[in-house]
Amino acid sequence: MNIFRISPEATPQDRLQSEARDWLILLTSGRATVADARALRQWCAQSPEHARAFEQSKLLWQQLQPAAERLQAPRHLGRRAFLGGAMAASAAFLLIRGTVPGGFSGLGADYITEVGEQRRVDLADGVSLELNTQTRINRRDSADGARNFELVSGEVEVLTRAQAPLKVQAGAGWLSASQARFNLRNIDQSVCITCLDGTLQVDVQGHSIRLESGQQLTYDAGRVSAPQTVDTSAVIAWRQQVLVFNDATLATVIDEINRYRPGMLLLLNSELGKRKVQARFSLDQLAGVALLIRDAYGAKCTELPGGVVVLS
Repeated sequence: MNIFRISPEATPQDRLQSEARDWLILLTSGRATVADARALRQWCAQSPEHARAFEQSKLLWQQLQPAAERLQAPRHLGRRAFLGGAMAASAAFLLIRGTVPGGFSGLGADYITEVGEQRRVDLADGVSLELNTQTRINRRDSADGARNFELVSGEVEVLTRAQAPLKVQAGAGWLSASQARFNLRNIDQSVCITCLDGTLQVDVQGHSIRLESGQQLTYDAGRVSAPQTVDTSAVIAWRQQVLVFNDATLATVIDEINRYRPGMLLLLNSELGKRKVQARFSLDQLAGVALLIRDAYGAKCTELPGGVVVLS
């Protein structure tokens, strides 16, 4: 991830500072993901020196922000033209953010949504897709003309009234359904399938599992859970522009909010991240959710460019 050149004679502290600057550039580039936020939390947790290096880079940015905001960088120049020093790094924040709006997520997929966007797709053969935020879906039609899909990432509610079974791939598994409605989620290669109406057949890692209405199944590369009964109203609350959290950790809540909110909330207080949360947020509240977390948990908020807020 190193963007800055590091001389062979660089001290360990120099390397930490360079890595911290790289993290800041990624974080404010518009391309950072929830997985990147988790990775940065882990990087900061490696040692007090790591955490201090990131804090120092953040403070340096705050000191230089007024000058950076006055800087009008030529849009045709690459990011390397702005690197090499603290002010150059500040300019890179603006350049990357301005030239890559929304990042590269979803390029090339057949059906996509951007951050905070929801979209309905009605197909002629009795299948409809309700795409949630940051979702990528590809068509995977078979040779006999059957309608198949792959959920590459994100979340979708599917309604099928087709005569032929609909097949959908998510991660390492396939599900098959006809005359059914289900919610399918694939985030960071962790898949969650919730049957809302009808029945589903899930084939994954040598298992063939039947899901009835109200049941949910999760799996990833290493495990497959047993089906369990869940509150489906909480699963599909996003369809009513609401996020519902029942006994979730604050870290989990923030990761989910980041899927809907431009920019990034970054929680660096690991103990605070373990706090359990019972909450219900309207999606139109998310712009100010950092202040709600600050007031409820006493977290310190530091605002960075591009809608990034560091909570510590």
